[in-house]
Amino acid sequence: MSERKKILILCTGNSARSQMAEGLLKHITQNRYDVYSAGTKPSIVRPEAIKVLAEIGIDISQNRSKSVDEFVNEEIDYVLTVCDNAKETCPYFPAKTRVIHHSFDDPPAVGEADEETTIEIFRRVRDEIEKYFRQAIKDKVFD
Repeated sequence: MSERKKILILCTGNSARSQMAEGLLKHITQNRYDVYSAGTKPSIVRPEAIKVLAEIGIDISQNRSKSVDEFVNEEIDYVLTVCDNAKETCPYFPAKTRVIHHSFDDPPAVGEADEETTIEIFRRVRDEIEKYFRQAIKDKVFD
């Protein structure tokens, strides 16, 4: 039996997009892969990310924002950068690691938009990430 493939989803703050992506990919693939997320400048998990995933039955409330440095010595099969900044500052991974980039909009920072608008943007980004992963699985991107 082969070992499960490891996927690291990388963003800047590991607060919204990468956290939602981690929860979604684990859910969609029913934990077929070891999925992690991290940031180049980790901060906190945004409550809006927790809320919009809870709306579709995915609990990331126990997640924490992690630094990419925690994974530098891990054997990672795929690194998925979900923002342009993470793509530009992604640390070196061994040649066997496949780096994939797909940028998603950054939900507004606290105070940049009213609460209703912010949640709607989080939902849109969540749905875009889910659509991307469903297509990637169909296309066997991670196999």
